[in-house]
Amino acid sequence: MKLKLARTTLKAKPKTIELSKLEEDLAQRSIFYFDKDNSHKEMIEMMEYFEEKGYSVYMREVKYGMDDNEYIYEVHIIA
Repeated sequence: MKLKLARTTLKAKPKTIELSKLEEDLAQRSIFYFDKDNSHKEMIEMMEYFEEKGYSVYMREVKYGMDDNEYIYEVHIIA
């Protein structure tokens, strides 16, 4: 499964990351930011993937503007 990481600027295109690469990155950090272009279903599937592996996962939407479409997903994955 590929997920889109949060954009670094408003006009930038989001970069993609595989779940296996995300799991490797857990050794260095536990908080990840994902783009709004990911479907809610994809985010839930990602959470279930890590929960099945024994991780605790917390996700929330972070608004960065006044518009309803101005948000990113913040995900904490803790071993």
